[in-house]
Parts: sequence; C-alpha cells; structure tokens
Amino acid sequence: MIVVPLVDLKAQYQMIQPEIDSAVARVIAHTGFIGGQEVQAFEAAFAAYQRTAHCIGVASGTAALFLVLKALDIGRGDEVITSPHTFIATVEAILQAGALPVFVDIDPVTFNLDPNQIEAAITPRTKAIMPVHLYGQIADMDAIMKVAQRYGLRVIEDAAQAHGAELSGKRAGAWGDAACFSFYPGKNLGAYGDAGAVCTNDSALADRIAKLRDHGRASKYEHDLVGCGERLDALQAAILSAKLPHLDAWNDARRRRAAWYDQALHELNGVCTPAQMSGARHVYHIYCLAVSGDRDALLHALNAQGIGAGVHYPVPLHMQPALRFLGYEPGAFPHTERAAASIISLPIYPEMTTEQASRVVETLASLLSH
Repeated sequence: MIVVPLVDLKAQYQMIQPEIDSAVARVIAHTGFIGGQEVQAFEAAFAAYQRTAHCIGVASGTAALFLVLKALDIGRGDEVITSPHTFIATVEAILQAGALPVFVDIDPVTFNLDPNQIEAAITPRTKAIMPVHLYGQIADMDAIMKVAQRYGLRVIEDAAQAHGAELSGKRAGAWGDAACFSFYPGKNLGAYGDAGAVCTNDSALADRIAKLRDHGRASKYEHDLVGCGERLDALQAAILSAKLPHLDAWNDARRRRAAWYDQALHELNGVCTPAQMSGARHVYHIYCLAVSGDRDALLHALNAQGIGAGVHYPVPLHMQPALRFLGYEPGAFPHTERAAASIISLPIYPEMTTEQASRVVETLASLLSH
C-alpha cells in the first residue's frame, strides 16, 4: 500500500541536504547563535522576495502578530476585526496585546474574511482589521483596504500560510501596514523549529518592531522601550536562507499538483474543489476540499487507508472553549460553521509523486462512491 502523508518534511530535507547541513555547520562553527549576519542576510533576502522595504525576523508567527499590534499601540480597550476560521494564534496575539477580537464571517467560496461584512462590525473602539490569507490565497485586499481607509483603520495581514502568494501582482506586506509570517516547519517556507517574520514598507514601524523583539534595545544596555525576547535565532535564519531560493519552484510544484487534483476531482459527486480568486496567485499551503455527507467518517476512512488527510479547522474560534468569554453563540457565523463541518485537507507538498497523488484520488473516489 502506498502511504501518502499530509506533508513530507523528510523528502524535502533529502533533496537539499547538503545546503541545509552546510548552513547548520556554518552557524555552529562561528558560534553566533543570536542575531548577527545570518539573521540580517535572511531579512534582506525575504524582504526582497516579498517585495517590501523591510523584514524583521522574530521567534514565531504568533510573535509577529503580537509585535505589530504592540508597535501600533493597539491594546486595552481596542477592538480588532478578524476571522473565526483560522488557527487560534491569530486571536491569541490580539488578546495578548490586551485588545478584543471581533469576528466577522468568511466568504463561503474562498474561506477568507468577507469584506462585505466588515463595516457592520466596526465600532468607535475598532482600531484594526486582521485578514488571514488562508490556505495560501491572499484575502480580498482591494475591498478590505477600501473599508480600512474609509474608517482610518490599521490593516495587519496574517500571512502565516501565504509565502509568495499574490493578488493583482502584489504580495503580502505590500497591502496593509505589515504582514506577519510563520516559518513553522510545515509551511511552504519552513524552519526546523519555531520562527517568524514581519514584512512592511513602513520604516518607523520596522524600527519599532526590531526594538520590541529585542527587549526594546537601542544598544546593548540602553532600552528605549519595554520590549520582550522574541528574536529569530541565527540557526533558523541560516536554514531559511538555504531554503528561500527554492521557494518559487516549490510553490510552482504545489500549483501543478493542485491543478492536477482540480482536474481529477471536479467530476466527483459530493466534492467542491478550491476556488482561486481572479487576479490571485495561490500557493496552496493547504489543498482544501468541501465535501458533502459525513466528513468525519470520510476522513477516518482515508486515514485508515494510509492517506494523511486532515481538517483545517474543525472547531471555529467562536466555539472554542478558551474563547467562550467573547460571548458568541453557535450559529453566529454560518459560513464558518458550515466550512468547519465540511472541509477536508488533502496531502500536498512539492515532492509529492504522481503515484501518490493518484492513490489519493483513487481512494477518495472509491470512498465517495460507497
């Protein structure tokens, strides 16, 4: 039986092992583990890749969101509009900054924040909108930016899944005040541990974030701000620098596999393949189907046959036990709740073989026919 994992980090490592091993050995040899040349080199390269003026390496994607909120002085008494269909880190950062998350429902086709519902959620306490570029597709930023500009709101892009994604020729970080990236190992560009970054075209904001991540330092023992320890370490920066030149090819491979899936699955009853917005360049961090019938039974059956399918995300944030204090009830966001009950993520990664992809499709078709 051909086993197909959801992602295969070992296959990726084997393809670029000499580059990774050399990067790790270089950092260990010069023993500069915090900051320094490795971090600076990656920051410059990733800023260029995302086509922004600045990149600030930080400890994680969650830290990136938190630091941008702090740098923009968004905190106690403020509200931030975001999506209930995302990983909890989006909301954790808002709460850790002292602000209150306010949810609006998603677009049922793209699963991204619905810009048509934002205006109704704005109050005098609203300070920012935090759209999530979910699954590798940039949210409808043209519409979101129009609302933000009309009300004088900040825009913080959660780009944790959107490395290299584009909309109208612009990448994350070129739309809002800043874009926040995660380099969690399974991401399109992943570290070998936790890591993250902020990309922005705002020089003053970049300088403030750079200080906040490093205890507010102006120099080694001079502190302009009360900050925190959320730095990107040199080992992860070196690994990311080794991987970055491959990212476009990896994203292209994901797009080819997604197109193959689209073609193979579009005639299956009970399946709705992912939609790509006009003018968008999706990077398919996740290939997410909507299925009819008993999604959980289908997921269990796929897993039992060696197909590493998953669900992103089965419990909407407004229904999470940890967030009950926000006061939302089931039914508050019907598109989100419908998605959470019907979506399934199929294996997708650059090294995936045609044989593996065929096994996924054949197994899925067989199960759906029964």
